Amino acid sequence: MNGADAATAGALGEFLRSRRARLTPEDAGIRSYGARRVPGLRREELAQLAGVSATYYTRLEQGQSGNASEAVIDAIARALNLEEDERTHLHDLARPVRTKRRRPARPEAARAGTVRLINAMAEVPAVVMGRRSEILAWNRLGHALLAGHHDFDAPSRPLERPNLTRMLFLDAHTRELYTRWDEEAARAVASLRLIAGRYRDDRELAELVGELTLKSDDFASLWAGHPVHNCLSGVKQFHHPEVGDLELGFEVLHLPDDTGHRILTYTSIPGSPSDAALRLLAGHPWATTTPQEPISASRNAASSKTRADLP
Repeated sequence: MNGADAATAGALGEFLRSRRARLTPEDAGIRSYGARRVPGLRREELAQLAGVSATYYTRLEQGQSGNASEAVIDAIARALNLEEDERTHLHDLARPVRTKRRRPARPEAARAGTVRLINAMAEVPAVVMGRRSEILAWNRLGHALLAGHHDFDAPSRPLERPNLTRMLFLDAHTRELYTRWDEEAARAVASLRLIAGRYRDDRELAELVGELTLKSDDFASLWAGHPVHNCLSGVKQFHHPEVGDLELGFEVLHLPDDTGHRILTYTSIPGSPSDAALRLLAGHPWATTTPQEPISASRNAASSKTRADLP
């Protein structure tokens, strides 16, 4: 078993145990006998509900069986009462990692057309994120809303590229930006868990998780709970240092390719106080400077051949 497969097996077992622990015999319609040393269903009880042998399920949870069929995984998902995003995550973790020939690392870059698109959205804060939540590009209003204390051109320099999840847990300015920081942190970790299951062979992503686990007790505690959620839309509350309180709706748009790149946008209700605050922010010098032409992927890669690619 290679390193990626071993890590995946461990993640699969941890996820199964976390979901088994939250189910009670009453939830599953099982009569309970005797005292339980740990919360949740026993392995043999879950195996019975899923229609598999207790030995097979134990091997799966211990990472000793890497060839579970989709039918078996579906049966286990039903027995665990998993939600749709959790089912997707379970299938991702149960799927063997496909070994690929490692190519020389090359910094990721947003497509030039995508950057032009968000720059054309002058009244909408917009950000292009990579799969690891690193900022690949932002328009002026997106920069002013989320990270005015960072250099606007930082996303074009891989060594200085901001990362939304890292900022959320390790940057005091970003922590103060979110009125409901706990809610935002839980949402970020749940999204990162789903992505980590989908891209299990991504070394930089694993390094990001390791860094945040070591440097942030808040992140480590949330990560240990194995939350999983595909956060595509919702509402966020901000307390911006320049314009005060804002309540903005957000949408995450996944680009139709295999890069994992996403566009994050924020909008306000027309005529609301948040709309007025957003318009005020759009008039701030941060948000009115003429955007520079983005560095193309080829130039970005060529200028970074001798540097490590950091998320």
